[in-house]
Amino acid sequence: MAEASLPTMVAAWRCSRQRVLSHPGAAVRQDGVTTTELTEFNAERPRLTAIAVRILGSEADADDVLQEAWIRLSRADSIDDLAAWLTTVVTRLCLDQLRRRRSRSAVEAARVDDPAPVDAAADAVLAEMTGDAMQIVLDTLGPSERAAFVLHDVFGYPFDDVSAIMGRSGTAVRQLASRARHKVRGGPVPSASQTTRAESRRVVDAFLAAARGGDLATLLSLLAPDAVMRADLVGQAMGAAPVHAGAAAVAARFNGSTGAAPVTIDGDRVAAWIQAGSTRVAFVFHVRAGLVCEVEQIADPDVLATMDIVRVRAKSRG
Repeated sequence: MAEASLPTMVAAWRCSRQRVLSHPGAAVRQDGVTTTELTEFNAERPRLTAIAVRILGSEADADDVLQEAWIRLSRADSIDDLAAWLTTVVTRLCLDQLRRRRSRSAVEAARVDDPAPVDAAADAVLAEMTGDAMQIVLDTLGPSERAAFVLHDVFGYPFDDVSAIMGRSGTAVRQLASRARHKVRGGPVPSASQTTRAESRRVVDAFLAAARGGDLATLLSLLAPDAVMRADLVGQAMGAAPVHAGAAAVAARFNGSTGAAPVTIDGDRVAAWIQAGSTRVAFVFHVRAGLVCEVEQIADPDVLATMDIVRVRAKSRG
């Protein structure tokens, strides 16, 4: 769709409620959204807005996300479960906005000039809905932690649904929500959790080094016997097997691999294939008891766009 039509689409979204009321019998709107989809969009809008406000902390930003979701709906083909589709789109748009917001904040902090202006109106909205204390705590969470916590702990979505919405494994969303929950409770991060995270980083670094060196024995020693690697649908379309089950299969997949560079996602050590400065595939490792038990192979660009991916610089020698 041409860029010139964007203002028209936004205007259509803003007056959609009035059109539903004034033209309840219309079969198909001019922009391609059916009456049924339009009606369901408006029915879902309060819930979607509440999710976006809680994740983003700003009613204005939430409104922008809903507008973009409406535009994407107008461009989409047939959708089997519109409510689930809208929830997924809104959540991922929120995550992408949080990621870009954190990037901007890092740049602004480096300038050390005047502090960023406070959005008093946005603060007031979130304070009314979740309380001042909750607003402050949510701002300390990483984007993925924030989304997992809001969807599961605030809105009560089952972890299976959160997994589908975020495009992450069940293991990942449980860990993200648990980590967020510790922070929300206000206490320090348990020392055991800090130790576990440090151990996970050590294991992943050793695993990637063994992969690059073709050290099959070390790879096997770092994998749980029942380790599994799962590829998302985009990865499968690129030729990846849906599942590699068992330590031998996972080790064989990584043995001799030199293309995956060490990166961090939301502070956790992972690996990624990077081309022309863009992450094409991410491999997220889940470690338990000092062994890799699960690997997520993520190639969906919509999911990758929500992740705060930072390249790990090689340590200088000498």
